[in-house]
This record gives sequence, structure tokens and C-alpha cells, in this order.
Amino acid sequence: MRQYAVIHTPKQSDYPELTAVWEASVRATHDFLPESYILLLKNLVLTRYLDAVMLICTKDARQRITGFAGVAAGKVEMLFIDPQHRGEGLGRQLLHYALQHLNADELDVNEQNPQALGFYFKQGFEVVGRSEHDGMGQPYPLLHMRLRRSQPMAGHG
Repeated sequence: MRQYAVIHTPKQSDYPELTAVWEASVRATHDFLPESYILLLKNLVLTRYLDAVMLICTKDARQRITGFAGVAAGKVEMLFIDPQHRGEGLGRQLLHYALQHLNADELDVNEQNPQALGFYFKQGFEVVGRSEHDGMGQPYPLLHMRLRRSQPMAGHG
């Protein structure tokens, strides 16, 4: 049985580390984004986006952040895992915490990120809509997803 990570609440002083995890994760999974756009988003993550959500994170034995999620208004706005820690179940743990404790049951995912899309399908989400552009108005389509209502929550029964 896989050991569960403790869910932490990061502080503002953790923002540079969270942004570094964001950047490493995006570079590993969003190969469709140009460098200039990644740098623009990185600045927005650090200066605006992290403040706009309720943050949770996982840490390794040395207290380094290994993954994080951000939730606002019932929606998972961000979920990023350090590429060195992918496959450890951290994304699933963060997502389930957001579902169970932060009342989040919706999210958007880049259509061009098949790994994330597959992950969310596996976690019981379904596509309920699509936008041609991302939140910045750029031509990176988003799929709007919601937890299937018939889906029993993990750990209950």
C-alpha cells in the first residue's frame, strides 16, 4: 500500500518554490507552449495566481514541495506535480483532498495535455464543455471538466 503524503498549507514565503514546481511541471507536460508564454505565465503565477486560490501542497522528507493544488469557488484552478515525483500518487491525493475538503468538483485542462486529461478521466471526471482559448485569450483550447455525479468518492465504501 502506498504511503500517503501529508497535505500542507503553503505560506507566501513558499511562493518561489511553488512557482519552480509549476515551471518544472509545465515544461514536462505542456510542450505546446512557447518559451515566451511560459515565462509570462510564470510571472503571473508568482505575482497573481497563487494569491487568488486556496493552496495545498505535499512535501518530501526534507520539506521540499513536491506538488501543489489551488482551489477557488469550487474549482481546481491548478494542480502541478514536480516531474521528479510524478507517479507517486501525489496528484491523486491533492485532488481528492480538494474534492473532499475544499468542495471542488470542477476544473479546466489544456486539451493539448493528454497526460493530464487521462489522469482526470481516471479520477472520475468528464468533459462538460470546451473553450477555443485559454484564460489569457490564447489559442490553447481548454476542456471544462466536472466530477461525474455517479462517481463514488474514493475512500468511501
